[in-house]
Amino acid sequence: MNLSTANIKDAKFKKLSNKIVSEMKRLHIPGVSVGIWHKGREYSAGFGVTNIEHPLPVTADTLFQVGSISKTFTGTLLMQLAEQGKINLDAPVRKYIKDFKLRDEKVAKQVTIRHLLTHTGGWVGDYFNDFGNGDDALAKMVKDIAKLQQIQPLGKIWSYNNTGFNIASRIIEIVTKKPYEQAAQEMILDPLGLNMTFFFPSDILITHRFVAGHYEKNKNIYVSRPWAIGRAGNGIGGVVSTVKDLLVYARFHMGNGNRIIKRKTLEAMRVPQVEAGGRGQMGITWFIRDAKDVTRYSHGGATNGQQAIFMFIPKKGFAIAILTNSDNGGVLNNNALIYALELYCNIKLTTPKTIKTSANELIEYEGSYRIGTEAFDLKIKNGNLMYHHIPLGGFPTPSSPPGPAMPPMRIAFYDKDQAIGLDEPMKDALGDFIRDDKGRIQYFRIGGRAHKKTK
Repeated sequence: MNLSTANIKDAKFKKLSNKIVSEMKRLHIPGVSVGIWHKGREYSAGFGVTNIEHPLPVTADTLFQVGSISKTFTGTLLMQLAEQGKINLDAPVRKYIKDFKLRDEKVAKQVTIRHLLTHTGGWVGDYFNDFGNGDDALAKMVKDIAKLQQIQPLGKIWSYNNTGFNIASRIIEIVTKKPYEQAAQEMILDPLGLNMTFFFPSDILITHRFVAGHYEKNKNIYVSRPWAIGRAGNGIGGVVSTVKDLLVYARFHMGNGNRIIKRKTLEAMRVPQVEAGGRGQMGITWFIRDAKDVTRYSHGGATNGQQAIFMFIPKKGFAIAILTNSDNGGVLNNNALIYALELYCNIKLTTPKTIKTSANELIEYEGSYRIGTEAFDLKIKNGNLMYHHIPLGGFPTPSSPPGPAMPPMRIAFYDKDQAIGLDEPMKDALGDFIRDDKGRIQYFRIGGRAHKKTK
C-alpha cells in the first residue's frame, strides 16, 4: 500500500497526511484521498489502494462516491433556477409536480421546495429503491415515496431526509425538461470544468481509476457490494468525483470565478434556515457551524462502504475534501478534519463537558427508537446509557440485507436532554431528546435523524 508521505514537501500538509495514514492503519481503511485549498494554494494526495481485491494506488485523481455531498449540487441547481425566476423556493411542490402525493394529504398539499432543501418535510427520509437506469427512474421513485409514514409534523423538527431530495431532483427534471444528470452536466459540471465528476450509469467513470467501498466484519475487510446506489438516487448521493474537482467546487461556492450564478445567490444558501440539533444550523443544503467568530460550511456523504467529508470557510480562504473507501472512514474524516482546522485555521474544536446523571434519571430515556432504515435501543448498564445499534438493511434497495451492527456505545449528558457519544464510531456526536407538549420523550435526534421512541 502507498502509505508513505515522504514526497510531501509542505510541512502542514505533511502533518495532516501523517495523521490520515496513522488513522488508516488504526481503522483498517484501504484507501483515502485528501485535498486542501488554503489562501490560494492547493495540496492533494492519495494513500492506500482502491480495492483490496484488485488493488491500484489511490491518488488525488482517483474517483470516489461522494455520497450526500451530492445534495449540495441539487440545491445549487435549484438556486440557479430560482435566480432565473423559474421556481420559487416557497411555492408548494405541487406547483411543479402536479400529481405529487404523500401518505399525509395535508402535508402533500403544503410542503414547499424550501422544506425539501432543509430536511423539514417530516416523513421517513431513509428509504431507498432502484427503478433501473432509464430516464423514468426518478419519477417512479417519487411516486413510491407516497407510501412513507409521516414521522414529524411538517416544518417543525429538523431531521435528515434523503427522500426530500428525490422530490427536489424531480422538480429539476420537470422545470428544465431534462433528465437530472443532463441538467447538472449543463448547469454545473461543464461550466465549472468539473471534468472528473460523473453520475452512474455513465460508463465514462469506469475508464478512470475508481474505488470500491469496504466494510469490516470480525476484524476482516471485505468489498462492499453493490457499488451503484441506483439512478433514482443521483440527486441525493450519486456524484462520483475527485478531491481536486471538489476543491474547484468549493472555490466556486466561496465566490471565486462564479460565472453561472450570482454571488448573493450562493451566499443565500449559507443563511441559517433551521436549528439542526447537534449538527448546528441548516442552510440551503449546507450545515453551518461557528467557532471563534469563523463560520464553516460543510456536508458529509456515505454510500455502500464509502465515507466523505467536504468543508469550506470563506473567511479563511480554506476548503478541505476527504474521501475514503471504508465504512470506518467517518471516524477518520472527523479526526482529520479537527486536526486540519487547528493546523490551517487556528480553530481548536472543543466538546461539551459531561455531567453526572443518576441511574434513576436515565430510566425515562431507555427504550426503542426508530426512523426508516435506522433503529436502536437505549439501555442502562453499569450506570451508563448504552446505545445498541440494530441494523435493518434497506440500502440501496428495500431488500438489501442488514450490515454488521456497530458495537454498543456509551451515551452521556452534557445538559438537560442534551447528549454526546463517548465511544467510536459515534464519539463526540451530539444528540438531543425532543419532548412532546406533555413533557414525554418523543424523539432522540442523533446522527442527524430524529428517531421516534416506539416503546
